[in-house]
Amino acid sequence: MAIEDGVALTGRRGRRKVGPSIGDVAKFAGVSAQTVSRVSTGADNVRPNTRQRVLDAMEQLGYVPNNAARALRNGSFGTLGVIAHRLARTGESRSVDAVVEAARAAGYTITLVDLEHPSSTDVTEAVQKLRHQSIDGLIIIRAEPASPNRLAIPRRLPVAVSDSRFAGHHPTVVADQFSGTKQAVEHLLSFGHGTVHHIAGPGSSIPAAMRVEAWQKTLGDLGRPVTEPLYGDWSAASGYEMGRRLAADPDVTAVFAANDEMAVGAMRAFHERGLSVPEDVSIVGFDDISVAEFLWPPLTTVRQDFRRIGHELVDIVMRQLGGEELIDHRVVVDVELITRGSVAAPPARR
Repeated sequence: MAIEDGVALTGRRGRRKVGPSIGDVAKFAGVSAQTVSRVSTGADNVRPNTRQRVLDAMEQLGYVPNNAARALRNGSFGTLGVIAHRLARTGESRSVDAVVEAARAAGYTITLVDLEHPSSTDVTEAVQKLRHQSIDGLIIIRAEPASPNRLAIPRRLPVAVSDSRFAGHHPTVVADQFSGTKQAVEHLLSFGHGTVHHIAGPGSSIPAAMRVEAWQKTLGDLGRPVTEPLYGDWSAASGYEMGRRLAADPDVTAVFAANDEMAVGAMRAFHERGLSVPEDVSIVGFDDISVAEFLWPPLTTVRQDFRRIGHELVDIVMRQLGGEELIDHRVVVDVELITRGSVAAPPARR
């Protein structure tokens, strides 16, 4: 049996319809078959009223696009698979949003799998699940704690990973964690603070570990005391708990939090202790979430360009689909320190 879009061809006697075809939808909606194809693949270059007319025709006729037939004709399913780790977190959600935007612009849709505990086995199973759902390429937002050597990805499947550990195994796109942390720490020290305490992300997180390492190195290179980091879990609640511990120490005047949510939690803890930001304690976050500039005081933070990260990931997959070999390709996306009102000189220096 041969299959066309919405039509089955069977036997020597020819054609047996099993559903409306793309031509039926086009005729019903008063548009070309090409327009119907564009709507079914999610392409942007269709006028809203035309798109709605085609969608209404599909619904009334009971038309379902046949992805398998489209792949046989065009060599493409028009779909990219995305594997994320805890999509509720800022970095993952904003990166996925950018991937969806870039994929849509390229005429592709997204099939998403969100893993809570992405071991090598979990990620491998997710890859196989996505393969069964017919994808043209794969984007892994983060695969911690999966091992690059143990992660089984089909050899010919175009892939891009937002995880520095996969450099050399697969093409990667990462933010410059070291530069962002160094900028944050040096900015705090420039106001006269003797050292900078750190509220770190979870120990299982690669970006968190990189920020801890950069924080320690920056202080060490400048001959400043390096204290033990306090580990949170990226949440404001954990930042609040770590902030309570820091607020009880009169020697703490400067804090670098590994993300903005934990910085927000710490700021509340300082306030409850009767400490003002930045008059008593200065604080810098990381990410530049949307509310950072509307806090009081507005939060100084390191801005990650999640939109560019997502677009670079899609671009790498598109280039591989076009025939390029990019195994060793690595993109490092610059970060930017956004200075606001949460940093000042320590009390002893005023």
